[in-house]
Amino acid sequence: MSAIFKALISFMQVFLLSIGLIPVDRNVDYGGNEYISPVISTPMYLVEDGATDYYIVTADETDECIDTAVKELQDYLEKISGVKLPVTVESLIPESAKAISIGETNISDTIEFDFSSIGEDGFLLYSDGENFIIRGEDSRGTLYGVYTFLEEYLGVRWFTPTLEKVPESDDIVIDANINRVVEPSFAVRRNDTMGTNEAHRARTKMNVSFHQNATKYGGTLTYSLWDASLLTLVPKSLFSEHPEYFALGEDGNRTSDHVCLTNPDVLDLVVKNAREIMSNATNGAKFIHIGQDDNINYCHCENCEALYEKYGAVSAPTLIFTNNLADILGPEFPDYTFTFYAYNETDRPPTDTSLKCRPNVAPVLCGLHKACRSHSLLECGAQDGDDSFLNLYGEKEPAIAQDFKVWTEIADRTYIYDYTINFLFSAQFFSNFEYMQETMKYMHDIGITGYIYNCGDGHSAAFNELRNYLLCKLQWDVNADVEYHMMDFLSAYYGEAAAPYIKEIIDIQTAQIKATAHAFDFDWHYQSGYYPIHTMLQLDILWNKALNADITEEQLNNVEIANLSWEFFKANQMQLEYFFLNPLRMVEQEWLYDEFKEHGIDRVSSFSIIPEKDKINFIQRPIMWE
Repeated sequence: MSAIFKALISFMQVFLLSIGLIPVDRNVDYGGNEYISPVISTPMYLVEDGATDYYIVTADETDECIDTAVKELQDYLEKISGVKLPVTVESLIPESAKAISIGETNISDTIEFDFSSIGEDGFLLYSDGENFIIRGEDSRGTLYGVYTFLEEYLGVRWFTPTLEKVPESDDIVIDANINRVVEPSFAVRRNDTMGTNEAHRARTKMNVSFHQNATKYGGTLTYSLWDASLLTLVPKSLFSEHPEYFALGEDGNRTSDHVCLTNPDVLDLVVKNAREIMSNATNGAKFIHIGQDDNINYCHCENCEALYEKYGAVSAPTLIFTNNLADILGPEFPDYTFTFYAYNETDRPPTDTSLKCRPNVAPVLCGLHKACRSHSLLECGAQDGDDSFLNLYGEKEPAIAQDFKVWTEIADRTYIYDYTINFLFSAQFFSNFEYMQETMKYMHDIGITGYIYNCGDGHSAAFNELRNYLLCKLQWDVNADVEYHMMDFLSAYYGEAAAPYIKEIIDIQTAQIKATAHAFDFDWHYQSGYYPIHTMLQLDILWNKALNADITEEQLNNVEIANLSWEFFKANQMQLEYFFLNPLRMVEQEWLYDEFKEHGIDRVSSFSIIPEKDKINFIQRPIMWE
């Protein structure tokens, strides 16, 4: 059977699913291991009937992070029980007192355990029937241990920077025989949700902030230079005097769009400028980045082309250049990691895998921005920007997943840079919930060591807050039960009465898009999947039920914001009340505009602000409002 014929069969199936002649399977598996609540076989009361025998105990000398861990534990135990546990250092603890030991103490040293065996940011939770120990590989690990204890054992939740849940009880009871080591799936974790702050970043156990070092929370992984850094290291202002520093175009002319990374003078210049930046960094930085400008006008000079040919990839000069930079500056800055983008033209790894990254060099892999998100990365090879019939409907080679595996073979450390909305229509539902867990588990299993997420679009439409919450869970534990955490979030954020309707909406949209379309991060297609009329009517009914559920005003506002993504979709499709023959269609679209503005959403695309109302032609679909 020919590839074209198979693709035609696939297309016909998608068409029949789109118009409803074939039912869509709505059984969505979001992945992960089933969540199991901690079991209490032998009770150990930290607080009983509003009273306690426990002290929170630290070493006599502590650092800023341990002080934070102690205060967070004390504050939340008081929020739960009304009891403020006393804090003391171990040399002053009363002889008969029981201890919650935080960090490295004589109490924690009495147990037979090799704490040096715990991985970075990991920790031990240990109870012996009398004392309870929380101790990490370092102070930040101890702080993460406090947050995990509060969350998993006592039911505290930090859903967003402004929404937390703290249960109330006269008793705080745990099992008397806890002995658990916890380590993160990824050593490097970043997810700056809208309105994030140092506290929320730590509470969700994210350890990358890029630019500021939160010493109060154990420090974060920060850069002295990040993103399109070559614009700083090799300024475009040098182009007129030194055009040879810059890329040679295919037309034989130099362009300042890219830098020529095989020019030795460029390396000398970057070494000089990077040394100055690294020496003057005041944010505790331990990373510096080599990142090209956001285009594909890479260099075609003889030396660069020779390396492309030799190593089988345009990424080769960037890798070699970063290795050379690390060789020169590494001895001066031994704690530094030198990272570079595998992005756009450099996203493919060398085919000659004898070319490897230095131990202090790590590629930041951006290839997911081309990948389909509504299907498995391991099965769907459809790539954004390729609108060909065979790419959309034919058999697919999972090239992106395969590329990632090769990168892990040529680098000791590799970081994923992920985007998980459609930036071109960021107010629209993005169908990536079903395969987040599978994708991140694959990354972990092949040896990816860091996961950096470029979060939503500065607003909470399109379920961005839910997505951010789930991604934090998966960055910490790739086997996290996604559906459990999803329902936990939905109940708190949208209200228990509305949560079942919202969950069903997400299930239907996820299944429908999976059956009828691909989902890309930069997709010009506003359809985002195809829905038969009866499914659209069902979704309308579910949204109305959620909007009329018995929930708080704040939760209703959250439901209204989420609903705007559905209204945006219908308006672009000109369906139901937005039908193009409806004489009130312009009125409906004006209402939609007002609702976006009223709910703080000032863009429908990442790349432009919605114009003022008097500049909008409401005959046009909302995709034209940008």
